[in-house]
Amino acid sequence: MSPPDLPFRATTAEACAWLAHQTGAPWTLARLLEHGLTPVVWLDYDAAHPDLFGEANGGYAAPIYYEGDIARLAAGGADVLITMTKDAYKLPVRLPEPGFRRPLADLRFQKKDVERLAGKLKYEAQAALRPPAPTAGAKESQSGIGKAEVLAAFSALVRMDLERALDDAIGIFGDEGARVKASVRKSKRNAVWHPVTLALGLHDVYRVPLGPLKRAFKTHDFLMAWEADWEESLRLLGK
Repeated sequence: MSPPDLPFRATTAEACAWLAHQTGAPWTLARLLEHGLTPVVWLDYDAAHPDLFGEANGGYAAPIYYEGDIARLAAGGADVLITMTKDAYKLPVRLPEPGFRRPLADLRFQKKDVERLAGKLKYEAQAALRPPAPTAGAKESQSGIGKAEVLAAFSALVRMDLERALDDAIGIFGDEGARVKASVRKSKRNAVWHPVTLALGLHDVYRVPLGPLKRAFKTHDFLMAWEADWEESLRLLGK
């Protein structure tokens, strides 16, 4: 039997059916959210909120990523309540009270996110069958992630020029913070940052909410190897 078609923006039912075919297990909205998928809702342009839309005068797909909004959905909310999202320029924004409500049927999941999740699950299933790799003698690149990866994972979560902050290497971005000191012995271009230390610093110093940070570790392939360390750090900190 051929797999169901997965649209560019899939409904909850379409995403669940596609993943069920890929994994052989049933899927629900709560399970999609548990695995870190970020739903979106299309917002038609509203002249009452011009700053939200900018030049997107036809509307745009607004992500639902705020921890409280996600928890309400996962608990079986009767509709979608969006209190925080990102504007058309992908900058975090808090919506006017009491937020925007939309029907559950308006929820969509990005095709690339659903496919990435399926790939991650297959990778984890295959890895469970392999013997553990030796940890001694690990390469320096395995002790952190490069600037491009840091920007891909975290730049949308902060209100700053993260690339410049990494280059300036002050505070949590320098050797005494998240940057791995040994990685810059030869050149700053070789610099890598410990993603768990960096994420905790972004939360503690720059007040980035834990919800989006948790989702970053679940949705970026290059953070897979760090997810267990991240979860253990949160457990030890009681977060």
